[in-house]
Amino acid sequence: MKYHNPVLLEETVRGLNIKPGGVYVDVTFGGGGHSREILNQLGPEGRLFAFDQDKDALENKFEDERFTLINENFRYLKRFLRFYGIKKVDGILGDFGVSSHQFNKAERGFSTRFDAKLDMRMNQGSKVSANEVINDYDEKQLKELFYEYADLKNAPKLARMIVEERAKRPIVSSEQLNELLKPALFKGKENKILAQIYQAIRIEVNQEIEALKEFLLQTEDMLEPGGRLSLISYHSLEDRLVKRYIRSGLFEGEPEKDFYGNISVPFKKVNGLIVPSKKEISENNRARSAKLRVAEKL
Repeated sequence: MKYHNPVLLEETVRGLNIKPGGVYVDVTFGGGGHSREILNQLGPEGRLFAFDQDKDALENKFEDERFTLINENFRYLKRFLRFYGIKKVDGILGDFGVSSHQFNKAERGFSTRFDAKLDMRMNQGSKVSANEVINDYDEKQLKELFYEYADLKNAPKLARMIVEERAKRPIVSSEQLNELLKPALFKGKENKILAQIYQAIRIEVNQEIEALKEFLLQTEDMLEPGGRLSLISYHSLEDRLVKRYIRSGLFEGEPEKDFYGNISVPFKKVNGLIVPSKKEISENNRARSAKLRVAEKL
């Protein structure tokens, strides 16, 4: 099954500062590229747990007694690791992008390139798909998600066009949605804006922002002192949450100071922001917007 080449493979795994006998988690298994490299660096006593909510990813599972693949959303990190008797780990890796496999499989509905049913579910057992978002959300909800998740200035117009069209007939396919929105796309930027619209719908369908927040809040408790977070984001909303959480353990505001003016934070950042090289971007266009942040538990 064709999955993308792992983005920032060497840098992301290096960020974990792997100990051969340690316990590690790859919360976005996908094609298994990052997990394979972690296993290569683990000794016989080491263990790797991986999460992926997409059943297609199960076909990439390794036969290795040190490895366990959990078919669940990473927002349930603590719950499922506790099930396996794991209370603390030495490192957690996350690559929050959509896989090439998901984009290239037309029937999944992630891509603007194919005519497919409106789906976009990463967990194919989920009840809410893009169809429900486009046909059931009211105009205000649609406008807000296009503003918040795609930063589109013409969000009100897009929302109104969708609501007016579906009053005549349901919007059931990506081609129908693309044709409907075409008059609202700025000339020369049609593909870029459509991709932003699809991103916004996908984030909403999969509750990606809520899942990321829930996951991040569990990492402090799950990591051993000195344990590492190594996280790749692809859009500014995700990266902002990761950056703020690493800096202060919060998503908004500033941490409280004690009597002496000191603040208590759970992590220290390791290095600065890491982005792919020009060479990697030329070989793998998907890497162009990737941002890697590494942090160490204090």
